[in-house]
Amino acid sequence: MRHDPTRRRFLTHAAALGCSVAASPLLTPIAMASTPGENRLVVIILRGALDGLDALRPLGDPDFAALRPNLSDGGVALDTGFFALHPVLSDLLPLWQAGELAFVPATSTPYRDKRSHFDGQDVLEAGTPGTGPALRDGWLNRALTLMPGVTARTAFALSGERMRILDGAAPMTHWAPGTDLALGPQAQLLLEHLFTQDPLFTEAGLTALEMGNADGMDDAPRGAPGEVLARYLADQMRGETRIASLSLSGFDTHQQQANRLRPALRNLQTTILTLRAELGPLWARTTLVAMTEFGRTARENGTRGTDHGTGGAMLLAGGALKGGRMLGGWPGLSDAALYDRRDLMPLSDVRAYAAWALRDMYGLRASDLTRTVFPGLDMGDNPGLLL
Repeated sequence: MRHDPTRRRFLTHAAALGCSVAASPLLTPIAMASTPGENRLVVIILRGALDGLDALRPLGDPDFAALRPNLSDGGVALDTGFFALHPVLSDLLPLWQAGELAFVPATSTPYRDKRSHFDGQDVLEAGTPGTGPALRDGWLNRALTLMPGVTARTAFALSGERMRILDGAAPMTHWAPGTDLALGPQAQLLLEHLFTQDPLFTEAGLTALEMGNADGMDDAPRGAPGEVLARYLADQMRGETRIASLSLSGFDTHQQQANRLRPALRNLQTTILTLRAELGPLWARTTLVAMTEFGRTARENGTRGTDHGTGGAMLLAGGALKGGRMLGGWPGLSDAALYDRRDLMPLSDVRAYAAWALRDMYGLRASDLTRTVFPGLDMGDNPGLLL
């Protein structure tokens, strides 16, 4: 179902911009659907491959500093005595202390080795074991088909493109507000590249581009992109909307990562904190899951960035969460422990945590989850995600 945009123009986007398109700041859609009950689920796709080793720094690992001489200094220590949050994420520490934040380090989808943003995001959003012709709908939409009384709710995508994760047979609504950008996509990508060449301008320049995208939305509230999206989403979830998915971009950090990653992490933090504030008492019935297509290389590269990798990190938040803990194990960062001697070794499947969240929140049967929502998935032991 698609709403008439009325006074809004769909944003056109170049189709052949290669790797950068999948991680483009222009691709920031939201999709929403309503389901019975009061529990609320928000799934955030972090496009561009978030470096889990930077967002959640394993300072206690003896091999970490040597692998990342320019990307391992400091952080906000968690009470694990091993991990620290990236300094930009310091405002999330109270959520950790309140048991409203958790992480899954060393996790990944089943996608391996080809390291394509497009293929990796397809696997992530389709929820299937690999790429191919079977990728026709999204796992969150398939979950909706198992829930009685599902109705369509407003969804919006800044790019005018549908989010695969909520595409499928179940009713949902998707639309895009008009956007008046002074720069075309190619010009914006060129400026992003130029900004990353000089650390003096990287953060300010990229933040300005992100702010420009948010300011271009017709009739939208002003603010940082994550704040704008979160305010709109919270308003819908105070109504009938119970399940939502949105994407945040800017996590592709091949060069000058120390500066390049800050705006994207700050935007993620703003999104989470704005949702928490705007939802008020409803936050207690909310679970947020943030996932990315794959991690990044364990070693920093010659331009003080990181390249496409394998194992990454997953973030969970919400008042319904049993947080303040790390979920899953840690493989270590010694050369022998790395995947293909270059990447963090994944010890878990991100789909399993999403499946347990769906089971605990909406009472879906494990057999349906492993047959219909995530075909062939081994859910493993119950991690007890919720209170």
